[in-house]
Amino acid sequence: VHAHRSPNQSLYHLITMAAAEVVEPVVEDVREAPKGLGRKISDIIAEKEAAKKPYFAFEYYPPRTEDGVKNLLKRFDKMVQQGPAYADVTWGAGGATSDLTLELCVKMLHDHKMEPNMHLTCTNVLPENVNKALSDCRKNNIRNIVALRGDPPVGQDKWEATEGGFACALDLIKHIRKTHGDFFCISAAGYPEGHPNVILPVKDESALSDDEKTRVVRNEDGVFVCNDADYAKELAYLKEKVDAGADFIITQMFFESALFVKFVKDCRAIGITVPIMPGLMLIQSFGGFKRMTKLCKSRVPAELTTAIDAIPNESKESHDKLVKEFGIEHGAKMCQELIDAGFNGLHLYTLNLETVTYGVLDKLGLKKEVA
Repeated sequence: VHAHRSPNQSLYHLITMAAAEVVEPVVEDVREAPKGLGRKISDIIAEKEAAKKPYFAFEYYPPRTEDGVKNLLKRFDKMVQQGPAYADVTWGAGGATSDLTLELCVKMLHDHKMEPNMHLTCTNVLPENVNKALSDCRKNNIRNIVALRGDPPVGQDKWEATEGGFACALDLIKHIRKTHGDFFCISAAGYPEGHPNVILPVKDESALSDDEKTRVVRNEDGVFVCNDADYAKELAYLKEKVDAGADFIITQMFFESALFVKFVKDCRAIGITVPIMPGLMLIQSFGGFKRMTKLCKSRVPAELTTAIDAIPNESKESHDKLVKEFGIEHGAKMCQELIDAGFNGLHLYTLNLETVTYGVLDKLGLKKEVA
Protein backbone atom coordinates (compact mmCIF):
# COMPACT_ATOMS: atom_id res chain seq x y z
CA VAL A 1 0.00 0.00 0.00
CA HIS A 2 1.47 3.30 -1.03
CA ALA A 3 1.25 6.41 1.15
CA HIS A 4 -0.92 9.16 -0.31
CA ARG A 5 -0.59 12.90 0.11
CA SER A 6 -3.60 14.54 1.75
CA PRO A 7 -5.36 17.15 -0.46
CA ASN A 8 -4.56 20.08 1.85
CA GLN A 9 -0.81 19.53 1.60
CA SER A 10 0.57 21.47 -1.35
CA LEU A 11 3.50 20.06 -3.27
CA TYR A 12 5.47 23.24 -2.45
CA HIS A 13 4.81 22.70 1.27
CA LEU A 14 6.04 19.12 1.09
CA ILE A 15 9.16 20.09 -0.86
CA THR A 16 9.93 22.89 1.59
CA MET A 17 9.53 20.53 4.54
CA ALA A 18 11.71 17.92 2.86
CA ALA A 19 14.38 20.50 2.04
CA ALA A 20 14.50 21.57 5.67
CA GLU A 21 15.24 17.98 6.68
CA VAL A 22 18.04 17.39 4.19
CA VAL A 23 21.34 16.55 5.84
CA GLU A 24 23.79 16.05 3.00
CA PRO A 25 26.81 13.85 3.76
CA VAL A 26 30.29 15.31 3.61
CA VAL A 27 32.01 13.78 0.59
CA GLU A 28 35.74 14.30 0.35
CA ASP A 29 38.16 13.70 -2.54
CA VAL A 30 35.52 14.01 -5.26
CA ARG A 31 36.89 12.88 -8.62
CA GLU A 32 36.46 15.54 -11.26
CA ALA A 33 34.34 14.50 -14.25
CA PRO A 34 35.72 14.76 -17.80
CA LYS A 35 34.99 18.06 -19.54
CA GLY A 36 31.33 18.40 -20.50
CA LEU A 37 30.27 15.42 -18.38
CA GLY A 38 29.15 14.85 -14.79
CA ARG A 39 25.84 16.50 -15.72
CA LYS A 40 22.24 15.85 -14.76
CA ILE A 41 20.34 14.01 -17.47
CA SER A 42 17.33 16.24 -16.83
CA ASP A 43 19.44 19.18 -18.06
CA ILE A 44 20.65 17.19 -21.08
CA ILE A 45 17.06 16.24 -22.00
CA ALA A 46 15.95 19.87 -21.68
CA GLU A 47 18.67 20.91 -24.16
CA LYS A 48 17.81 18.08 -26.56
CA GLU A 49 14.09 18.87 -26.43
CA ALA A 50 14.77 22.55 -27.09
CA ALA A 51 16.71 21.55 -30.22
CA LYS A 52 13.60 19.69 -31.51
CA LYS A 53 15.65 16.89 -33.08
CA PRO A 54 15.61 13.15 -32.37
CA TYR A 55 18.07 11.90 -29.75
CA PHE A 56 18.69 8.58 -28.04
CA ALA A 57 20.14 6.81 -25.03
CA PHE A 58 21.57 3.32 -24.59
CA GLU A 59 20.96 0.81 -21.80
CA TYR A 60 23.38 -1.97 -20.81
CA TYR A 61 23.47 -4.71 -18.17
CA PRO A 62 26.47 -6.01 -16.17
CA PRO A 63 27.89 -9.13 -17.91
CA ARG A 64 28.27 -12.36 -15.94
CA THR A 65 31.86 -13.10 -16.96
CA GLU A 66 35.19 -11.29 -17.00
CA ASP A 67 35.39 -11.67 -20.80
CA GLY A 68 31.89 -10.26 -21.05
CA VAL A 69 32.97 -7.17 -19.09
CA LYS A 70 36.02 -6.69 -21.35
CA ASN A 71 33.82 -6.95 -24.45
CA LEU A 72 31.32 -4.47 -23.03
CA LEU A 73 34.04 -1.91 -22.28
CA LYS A 74 35.25 -2.22 -25.88
CA ARG A 75 31.66 -1.66 -26.97
CA PHE A 76 31.48 1.49 -24.83
CA ASP A 77 34.45 2.85 -26.79
CA LYS A 78 32.65 2.25 -30.08
CA MET A 79 29.12 3.19 -29.08
CA VAL A 80 30.03 6.48 -27.39
CA GLN A 81 30.98 7.71 -30.86
CA GLN A 82 27.29 7.62 -31.79
CA GLY A 83 26.65 10.46 -29.32
CA PRO A 84 24.06 9.02 -26.90
CA ALA A 85 22.50 11.56 -24.55
CA TYR A 86 23.22 9.19 -21.65
CA ALA A 87 23.61 5.47 -20.94
CA ASP A 88 21.97 3.29 -18.29
CA VAL A 89 23.60 0.40 -16.46
CA THR A 90 21.22 -1.97 -14.67
CA TRP A 91 21.56 -3.31 -11.11
CA GLY A 92 21.18 -7.07 -10.58
CA ALA A 93 18.25 -8.58 -8.68
CA GLY A 94 18.77 -8.13 -4.95
CA GLY A 95 21.83 -5.98 -5.60
CA ALA A 96 23.62 -9.03 -7.02
CA THR A 97 25.78 -6.96 -9.40
CA SER A 98 25.97 -3.75 -7.36
CA ASP A 99 29.77 -3.50 -7.26
CA LEU A 100 30.10 -4.23 -10.98
CA THR A 101 27.30 -1.81 -11.85
CA LEU A 102 29.11 1.01 -10.05
CA GLU A 103 32.46 0.00 -11.55
CA LEU A 104 30.98 0.05 -15.06
CA CYS A 105 29.41 3.46 -14.44
CA VAL A 106 32.73 4.87 -13.17
CA LYS A 107 34.58 3.52 -16.22
CA MET A 108 31.79 4.71 -18.54
CA LEU A 109 32.13 8.28 -17.27
CA HIS A 110 35.86 8.64 -16.68
CA ASP A 111 37.36 6.31 -19.30
CA HIS A 112 34.76 6.13 -22.06
CA LYS A 113 33.20 9.60 -21.79
CA MET A 114 29.50 8.63 -21.63
CA GLU A 115 27.07 10.12 -19.08
CA PRO A 116 26.01 7.19 -16.85
CA ASN A 117 22.56 6.66 -15.38
CA MET A 118 23.05 4.09 -12.61
CA HIS A 119 20.18 1.81 -11.66
CA LEU A 120 19.73 1.37 -7.91
CA THR A 121 17.23 -1.07 -6.41
CA CYS A 122 16.18 -1.57 -2.82
CA THR A 123 15.08 -5.22 -3.03
CA ASN A 124 16.94 -7.24 -0.37
CA VAL A 125 19.46 -4.39 -0.06
CA LEU A 126 20.36 -3.01 3.37
CA PRO A 127 19.99 0.78 3.81
CA GLU A 128 23.73 1.07 4.57
CA ASN A 129 24.52 -0.51 1.20
CA VAL A 130 22.24 1.97 -0.54
CA ASN A 131 23.96 4.81 1.31
CA LYS A 132 27.39 3.50 0.32
CA ALA A 133 26.35 3.25 -3.34
CA LEU A 134 25.08 6.85 -3.29
CA SER A 135 28.24 8.07 -1.54
CA ASP A 136 30.44 6.23 -4.07
CA CYS A 137 28.48 7.84 -6.91
CA ARG A 138 29.08 11.29 -5.45
CA LYS A 139 32.80 10.60 -5.01
CA ASN A 140 32.99 9.74 -8.70
CA ASN A 141 30.73 12.58 -9.93
CA ILE A 142 28.02 10.18 -11.11
CA ARG A 143 24.97 12.41 -10.88
CA ASN A 144 22.16 10.23 -12.23
CA ILE A 145 20.24 7.45 -10.49
CA VAL A 146 17.33 5.27 -11.64
CA ALA A 147 15.43 4.53 -8.41
CA LEU A 148 13.70 1.15 -8.53
CA ARG A 149 12.18 -1.37 -6.17
CA GLY A 150 13.75 -4.16 -8.22
CA ASP A 151 13.07 -7.85 -8.82
CA PRO A 152 13.35 -10.65 -6.25
CA PRO A 153 16.80 -12.27 -6.13
CA VAL A 154 17.33 -15.38 -8.26
CA GLY A 155 15.52 -18.33 -6.66
CA GLN A 156 12.87 -16.18 -4.97
CA ASP A 157 9.44 -15.75 -6.54
CA LYS A 158 8.16 -13.18 -4.11
CA TRP A 159 9.55 -9.73 -3.41
CA GLU A 160 10.23 -8.94 0.26
CA ALA A 161 11.51 -5.78 1.89
CA THR A 162 14.71 -6.10 3.94
CA GLU A 163 14.13 -5.47 7.63
CA GLY A 164 14.73 -1.79 8.27
CA GLY A 165 14.99 -1.26 4.52
CA PHE A 166 12.87 0.31 1.82
CA ALA A 167 9.48 -1.06 0.82
CA CYS A 168 9.24 0.53 -2.63
CA ALA A 169 10.82 2.89 -5.13
CA LEU A 170 8.97 5.83 -3.55
CA ASP A 171 10.80 5.19 -0.26
CA LEU A 172 14.11 5.12 -2.12
CA ILE A 173 13.40 8.40 -3.95
CA LYS A 174 12.46 10.11 -0.67
CA HIS A 175 15.61 8.77 0.97
CA ILE A 176 17.86 10.04 -1.84
CA ARG A 177 16.30 13.50 -1.69
CA LYS A 178 16.50 13.59 2.12
CA THR A 179 20.15 12.51 2.27
CA HIS A 180 21.54 14.13 -0.89
CA GLY A 181 19.26 17.08 -1.66
CA ASP A 182 19.22 17.88 -5.37
CA PHE A 183 22.70 16.52 -6.17
CA PHE A 184 21.25 13.61 -8.14
CA CYS A 185 18.95 13.59 -11.14
CA ILE A 186 16.51 10.76 -10.30
CA SER A 187 14.58 8.79 -12.88
CA ALA A 188 11.67 6.43 -12.17
CA ALA A 189 10.05 3.56 -14.04
CA GLY A 190 6.72 3.92 -15.82
CA TYR A 191 4.50 1.11 -17.10
CA PRO A 192 2.36 1.86 -20.20
CA GLU A 193 0.63 -1.53 -19.89
CA GLY A 194 0.49 -1.53 -16.09
CA HIS A 195 3.01 -3.10 -13.71
CA PRO A 196 3.51 -6.86 -14.35
CA ASN A 197 2.36 -7.54 -10.77
CA VAL A 198 -1.12 -6.24 -11.65
CA ILE A 199 -1.37 -7.73 -15.14
CA LEU A 200 -3.74 -10.52 -14.11
CA PRO A 201 -5.73 -13.33 -15.78
CA VAL A 202 -8.87 -12.25 -17.64
CA LYS A 203 -12.01 -14.16 -16.66
CA ASP A 204 -14.39 -12.68 -19.22
CA GLU A 205 -13.02 -10.83 -22.26
CA SER A 206 -16.48 -9.54 -23.18
CA ALA A 207 -16.49 -7.51 -19.94
CA LEU A 208 -13.29 -5.59 -20.77
CA SER A 209 -13.48 -1.83 -21.31
CA ASP A 210 -12.21 -0.29 -24.55
CA ASP A 211 -9.06 0.90 -22.76
CA GLU A 212 -8.47 -2.52 -21.21
CA LYS A 213 -8.71 -4.13 -24.66
CA THR A 214 -5.75 -2.00 -25.80
CA ARG A 215 -3.66 -3.50 -22.95
CA VAL A 216 -4.66 -7.18 -23.30
CA VAL A 217 -1.73 -9.60 -23.20
CA ARG A 218 -1.94 -12.99 -24.90
CA ASN A 219 0.66 -15.71 -24.54
CA GLU A 220 0.77 -19.49 -24.13
CA ASP A 221 -0.19 -19.11 -20.46
CA GLY A 222 -3.47 -17.37 -21.25
CA VAL A 223 -5.02 -13.91 -21.51
CA PHE A 224 -4.06 -11.15 -19.06
CA VAL A 225 -4.73 -7.46 -18.46
CA CYS A 226 -4.09 -4.61 -16.05
CA ASN A 227 -7.65 -3.46 -15.34
CA ASP A 228 -8.61 0.21 -15.42
CA ALA A 229 -8.70 0.57 -11.62
CA ASP A 230 -5.19 -0.86 -11.20
CA TYR A 231 -3.91 1.20 -14.14
CA ALA A 232 -5.22 4.36 -12.43
CA LYS A 233 -3.50 3.32 -9.16
CA GLU A 234 -0.22 2.78 -11.05
CA LEU A 235 -0.47 6.29 -12.53
CA ALA A 236 -1.26 7.80 -9.11
CA TYR A 237 1.77 6.03 -7.63
CA LEU A 238 3.95 7.28 -10.49
CA LYS A 239 2.81 10.82 -9.69
CA GLU A 240 3.80 10.25 -6.05
CA LYS A 241 7.29 9.29 -7.22
CA VAL A 242 7.51 12.45 -9.33
CA ASP A 243 6.17 14.62 -6.48
CA ALA A 244 8.79 13.06 -4.18
CA GLY A 245 11.61 14.10 -6.50
CA ALA A 246 11.81 11.99 -9.69
CA ASP A 247 13.04 14.21 -12.53
CA PHE A 248 12.05 12.04 -15.48
CA ILE A 249 10.47 8.70 -16.34
CA ILE A 250 11.77 5.74 -18.38
CA THR A 251 9.12 3.27 -19.45
CA GLN A 252 8.99 -0.49 -19.44
CA MET A 253 9.28 -1.98 -22.93
CA PHE A 254 6.23 -1.95 -25.21
CA PHE A 255 5.63 -3.01 -28.81
CA GLU A 256 2.89 -0.60 -29.94
CA SER A 257 3.62 3.11 -30.24
CA ALA A 258 -0.05 3.95 -29.59
CA LEU A 259 0.27 2.48 -26.08
CA PHE A 260 3.08 4.91 -25.24
CA VAL A 261 1.22 7.89 -26.74
CA LYS A 262 -1.82 7.09 -24.59
CA PHE A 263 0.34 6.54 -21.49
CA VAL A 264 1.92 9.98 -21.86
CA LYS A 265 -1.51 11.55 -22.37
CA ASP A 266 -2.80 9.81 -19.23
CA CYS A 267 0.24 10.99 -17.25
CA ARG A 268 -0.23 14.59 -18.37
CA ALA A 269 -3.93 14.42 -17.47
CA ILE A 270 -3.11 13.79 -13.78
CA GLY A 271 -0.41 16.47 -13.59
CA ILE A 272 2.78 14.53 -14.35
CA THR A 273 4.83 17.09 -16.30
CA VAL A 274 8.37 15.62 -16.26
CA PRO A 275 9.92 14.15 -19.44
CA ILE A 276 8.90 10.57 -20.29
CA MET A 277 11.40 8.48 -22.27
CA PRO A 278 10.01 5.50 -24.19
CA GLY A 279 11.88 2.29 -23.32
CA LEU A 280 12.38 0.39 -26.57
CA MET A 281 13.43 -3.26 -26.42
CA LEU A 282 15.17 -4.02 -29.70
CA ILE A 283 14.51 -7.53 -31.02
CA GLN A 284 17.92 -9.22 -31.10
CA SER A 285 17.07 -12.93 -31.03
CA PHE A 286 13.96 -15.10 -31.34
CA GLY A 287 14.41 -16.93 -28.01
CA GLY A 288 15.34 -13.79 -26.12
CA PHE A 289 12.29 -11.93 -27.44
CA LYS A 290 9.93 -14.77 -26.46
CA ARG A 291 11.44 -15.14 -22.97
CA MET A 292 11.51 -11.41 -22.23
CA THR A 293 7.96 -10.69 -23.38
CA LYS A 294 6.60 -13.63 -21.36
CA LEU A 295 8.56 -12.66 -18.24
CA CYS A 296 7.40 -9.02 -18.39
CA LYS A 297 3.87 -9.92 -19.52
CA SER A 298 4.31 -7.60 -22.49
CA ARG A 299 1.54 -7.08 -24.99
CA VAL A 300 2.74 -8.36 -28.36
CA PRO A 301 0.41 -7.40 -31.23
CA ALA A 302 -0.88 -10.40 -33.21
CA GLU A 303 0.75 -9.13 -36.41
CA LEU A 304 4.15 -8.94 -34.68
CA THR A 305 3.80 -12.49 -33.34
CA THR A 306 2.78 -13.73 -36.80
CA ALA A 307 5.67 -11.93 -38.50
CA ILE A 308 8.40 -13.12 -36.15
CA ASP A 309 7.06 -16.69 -36.08
CA ALA A 310 7.07 -16.72 -39.90
CA ILE A 311 10.80 -16.00 -40.21
CA PRO A 312 12.33 -18.98 -42.06
CA ASN A 313 14.32 -21.30 -39.80
CA GLU A 314 16.45 -23.34 -42.18
CA SER A 315 19.55 -23.08 -39.99
CA LYS A 316 20.42 -21.39 -36.71
CA GLU A 317 22.88 -19.05 -38.40
CA SER A 318 20.48 -17.91 -41.12
CA HIS A 319 17.57 -17.65 -38.64
CA ASP A 320 19.61 -15.49 -36.23
CA LYS A 321 20.60 -13.20 -39.11
CA LEU A 322 17.00 -12.87 -40.36
CA VAL A 323 15.71 -12.17 -36.84
CA LYS A 324 18.25 -9.35 -36.45
CA GLU A 325 17.21 -7.90 -39.82
CA PHE A 326 13.59 -8.09 -38.70
CA GLY A 327 14.56 -6.45 -35.38
CA ILE A 328 16.12 -3.54 -37.28
CA GLU A 329 13.02 -3.02 -39.44
CA HIS A 330 10.61 -3.31 -36.51
CA GLY A 331 12.72 -1.13 -34.17
CA ALA A 332 13.12 1.61 -36.78
CA LYS A 333 9.37 1.55 -37.52
CA MET A 334 8.50 1.91 -33.82
CA CYS A 335 11.01 4.73 -33.35
CA GLN A 336 9.81 6.59 -36.43
CA GLU A 337 6.19 6.33 -35.29
CA LEU A 338 7.16 7.88 -31.96
CA ILE A 339 9.16 10.65 -33.62
CA ASP A 340 6.23 11.36 -35.95
CA ALA A 341 3.97 11.57 -32.88
CA GLY A 342 6.22 14.29 -31.43
CA PHE A 343 8.49 12.23 -29.15
CA ASN A 344 12.14 12.89 -30.02
CA GLY A 345 13.79 10.98 -27.15
CA LEU A 346 14.40 7.24 -27.58
CA HIS A 347 15.72 4.99 -24.78
CA LEU A 348 17.15 1.89 -26.47
CA TYR A 349 17.56 -1.36 -24.55
CA THR A 350 20.65 -2.65 -26.38
CA LEU A 351 21.11 -5.96 -24.50
CA ASN A 352 24.84 -5.09 -24.78
CA LEU A 353 24.71 -5.67 -28.56
CA GLU A 354 25.42 -3.22 -31.35
CA THR A 355 24.27 -4.70 -34.69
CA VAL A 356 20.53 -4.08 -34.30
CA THR A 357 21.11 -0.84 -32.37
CA TYR A 358 23.28 0.55 -35.18
CA GLY A 359 20.85 -0.76 -37.80
CA VAL A 360 17.94 1.10 -36.20
CA LEU A 361 19.94 4.33 -35.89
CA ASP A 362 21.00 3.99 -39.52
CA LYS A 363 17.40 3.55 -40.71
CA LEU A 364 16.44 6.68 -38.77
CA GLY A 365 19.30 8.68 -40.27
CA LEU A 366 20.87 9.08 -36.82
CA LYS A 367 23.91 6.82 -37.18
CA LYS A 368 27.25 8.58 -37.34
CA GLU A 369 29.93 7.27 -39.66
CA VAL A 370 33.05 6.84 -37.56
CA ALA A 371 36.49 5.48 -38.37
